[in-house]
Amino acid sequence: MSLFIEADLRARAARGTPLHKSASVALEEHVKASATLKQFDIFLSHSFSDQALILGIMLTLEDMGYKVYVDWVHDRHLSRDSVSRETASVLRQRMMTSKSLFFATTANSSSSKWMPWELGFKDGRDGKSAILPVVQSATNSYTGQEYLGIYPYIQKAPIQSTTVDRLWVHTSPKAYVLYEAWLEGHEPRERT
Repeated sequence: MSLFIEADLRARAARGTPLHKSASVALEEHVKASATLKQFDIFLSHSFSDQALILGIMLTLEDMGYKVYVDWVHDRHLSRDSVSRETASVLRQRMMTSKSLFFATTANSSSSKWMPWELGFKDGRDGKSAILPVVQSATNSYTGQEYLGIYPYIQKAPIQSTTVDRLWVHTSPKAYVLYEAWLEGHEPRERT
């Protein structure tokens, strides 16, 4: 299993859609197509400073078949510059209609005003919050800093005897469960 590698995500964002459209054209089409979505699989908590990287994560997760909420894609009217009741209300509603929250850790995530609040809200509401570590090179383990270490983390890998990547929720390199099973209440378990 592997974590999400920054260079791969940036390359995915640069490729745009599978039809090789530019990222800006792909994003505009994506906004129009997803305007009517009422429920998401994943609320992607992230730093706005990481737009290209976040686009790569969103497209990678969508390639895997998941519906992913990104505020500046789906709710362009929101103010990211200041904390407001309107923005908080919209984000609360989006988190309540998302099955899970992935907290994308990057060099910029620690400076986000919203990410800790989003993580706490979703975790307190239903416990379906996990860290999506973005790393510089291939590795199969993650140790979160401070409070991030108490949350499970996400990796991708195919199910045995297949080649299609799936999401896995980990509490350690050897304790994991398939993302869909985690949503149903199954906890990661130790594997040998």
